Amino acid sequence: MNKKQIIALAGVLAALVAGCGGGSESTGSAAGSRFASMMSMGAAARPAAPARWANVKIGGGGYVPGLIFHPTSPDVLYARTDMGGAYRWDAANAAWVPITDGFGAAESFYHGSETMALDPNDDNRVYMSTGMYLSDKADARLYISTDRGDNWTYVNLPFSAASNAQGRAVGERLMVDPNNPAILFYATRTTGLWKSADRGQTWQQLTSLSSHKMTNAEIDTAQWRGVVGMEQVIFDTNTKGTGNATQTIYTAVGPDYAAVAGLAYSMYKTTDGGATWTGITTPVTGYYIPHMVRAKDGMMYVAFTQGTGPGASGSARLYKFDGSTWTLLKSYDSSSPGTGYGMGGLSVSGTGATTRIALGVTNSWGNYEGQPIVQLSDNAGTTWREISALAPHFGEQTMWGGWPDDVEIDPNNPERILHVNGGGVWETRNASAAEPTWNFIVKGLEETATLALMASPPGANYQLLNSSGDMGMVVHTELYKAPTRGPKNWFSNSNSSDMAWANPAYIATIGTTTWDHPNVAGAYSTDSGLTWTAFSANHPDGMAHQGGDSTLAVTKPGHIVWAPSDSVPAYTTNSGASWTYTNLPAVEPGTSYRLAADRKNPNRVYAYQGGGGWWRSAPLFYYSTDGGHTFTVSSQFSTLGPRPEFISNTSLAVNANAEGDVWLADSHSIFHSLDGGATWTKLSVTGSIWGDHPTWSWPVVYGATSIALGKAPAGASYSASVYVVGVINGVWGVHRSDDGGATWRRFNDDKHQYGGIGNLAADQTVPGRLFMSGGGRGILFSY
Repeated sequence: MNKKQIIALAGVLAALVAGCGGGSESTGSAAGSRFASMMSMGAAARPAAPARWANVKIGGGGYVPGLIFHPTSPDVLYARTDMGGAYRWDAANAAWVPITDGFGAAESFYHGSETMALDPNDDNRVYMSTGMYLSDKADARLYISTDRGDNWTYVNLPFSAASNAQGRAVGERLMVDPNNPAILFYATRTTGLWKSADRGQTWQQLTSLSSHKMTNAEIDTAQWRGVVGMEQVIFDTNTKGTGNATQTIYTAVGPDYAAVAGLAYSMYKTTDGGATWTGITTPVTGYYIPHMVRAKDGMMYVAFTQGTGPGASGSARLYKFDGSTWTLLKSYDSSSPGTGYGMGGLSVSGTGATTRIALGVTNSWGNYEGQPIVQLSDNAGTTWREISALAPHFGEQTMWGGWPDDVEIDPNNPERILHVNGGGVWETRNASAAEPTWNFIVKGLEETATLALMASPPGANYQLLNSSGDMGMVVHTELYKAPTRGPKNWFSNSNSSDMAWANPAYIATIGTTTWDHPNVAGAYSTDSGLTWTAFSANHPDGMAHQGGDSTLAVTKPGHIVWAPSDSVPAYTTNSGASWTYTNLPAVEPGTSYRLAADRKNPNRVYAYQGGGGWWRSAPLFYYSTDGGHTFTVSSQFSTLGPRPEFISNTSLAVNANAEGDVWLADSHSIFHSLDGGATWTKLSVTGSIWGDHPTWSWPVVYGATSIALGKAPAGASYSASVYVVGVINGVWGVHRSDDGGATWRRFNDDKHQYGGIGNLAADQTVPGRLFMSGGGRGILFSY
């Protein structure tokens, strides 16, 4: 038996012991001794089975800018998100099915969809444009599926896209010609209107309308670089599949692009397939057109609003347009910019005087009498009634107004109306009722941005602490039920949470303040998250430095070490009544400390200062033996060549079963200490993928960004299973070791990459159970 065969057999036996895991393996220097110990177990070899994954239920949690129905095939419906991938509706199970979970770390920038389009003649064909943020580069992609999103190919687009910028509900920007589906039009944000004649494989700018491509300087003038630009494309036809290109097409342009491109109108029309364009005089100017729709009788319905959205402010107008005459249907006026109601979603069903119109009224916060959220007309806009504000709503969320930026009437069932908001999708199936019933349809749709995770110790009456963006901190007691514990609405973001390991009823968390809790930057619970008390005093820098790099560590009840971003950590021994700075050195802006408490000895606390960026000074590791009051630097750690990086790309974890057993991922490599952080070993197992990036900068894919330790399988040679997100043997993913890092195997597979994997936490009770955050995909766990 040669060395490769021995290593392979060792991996198979390790997988047998673990009980779950993935495919590829690599080995460290201790492969021979680990192999011998596994052979002595006498277990029969079997192939490793891929881990299975499910979402820890939250229920929505993120913004869905667009819903896309197929025009003729019932229940063919998609949802696009701004940074959490895309979903397909599963009518049989009344659930959303994620269709971009195969996107890996190198595709994290493409895990938000700016626009989607369906082929009216082929309900299996889906187009999805991706790219989260604008630039003046050609950095967008078009993903193409011929099996409803089960599999994708992509082409690089000759322009930029911005799924997570202002105006991201505008559109849809991408449309398929119903008569000749090889033709696609794309209304871009910064480079005008584009056309493809070969199903999206190649693209040409329609210079007949505009040839202007915005510069970075021009893009910078927009709020958060959120240029809206060209807004939508409408094919003016009732036919499909004729084989001849549709000749009459409408498009809209926002005032931001119009101003720099020299376009004098808000709407344009072509009657020769895009060869020439004629401006249409609109009844208002200087407004954005978030949506315009065409009824089957050819009538155009056009919403105008002054804000870009999400939740655009007014003033706002809704008109219908018959090709020559504009008729005002609804209006909202604001007293000053940024206030008042705007208009977002717009959908129509039927024709003539009985056309049903559903209109989303934006910036409409609160549910009370007279509040417009979804306005409905059944007589082409002559009269209106509110169908959402005070109607019965069922689901995890208690807010349904504010951001109804897309509203869709089911083209096959006008009683079914859906609208989006900042937390998911609402649906009614009895829109004609005096009080329609609404349900929050988010089963399978998990779109939270997880900032930190912490698994509970054995014996706790909860399973997981979840610190997330926008929703704050929650305590998960059951994995398949939405959480109910936590300091609800106390924090906009929760940056870090921890518990006292020997007394897990004591939990502490820190986060960003909200308008109704303006002085609360941290809180604690003594009853496992049922009730909460705000720190009576904050870290001296806690209010001024609330950034996402902030961390905390709990050593025992009442004893907390808090490291705000860019700040020297401080400790409390009285649950936040007072704080005292540690002796850790000050850091320059953009540099923060990552903290962890030892689980066997509450006097041991660890602090990693990661450098703050690849161009900065080398990282430093510190350890404390007095509960985090004073720290000592590890001089030996620095000799191993850790690389400076943003602290958010690093990870620090402890083995809960052994005092002083510490693991670190510095973005590129794994480091291990067995003496409380005084001395370290660097594992030669991970390697960043640099591609065309110089090795003194940042890689295309980082080699080791998150690490966690959990319950080891029976008979394992090391007291914990170690999991790392990184690149081993050239393959990015989650990798697992049950022998202290000597051998590794991939734990996920190519179908379960979630647009990049962020934070890890490993279960301390169930071997092989790992919690991890996806790229805007909430929290996943293996089972």
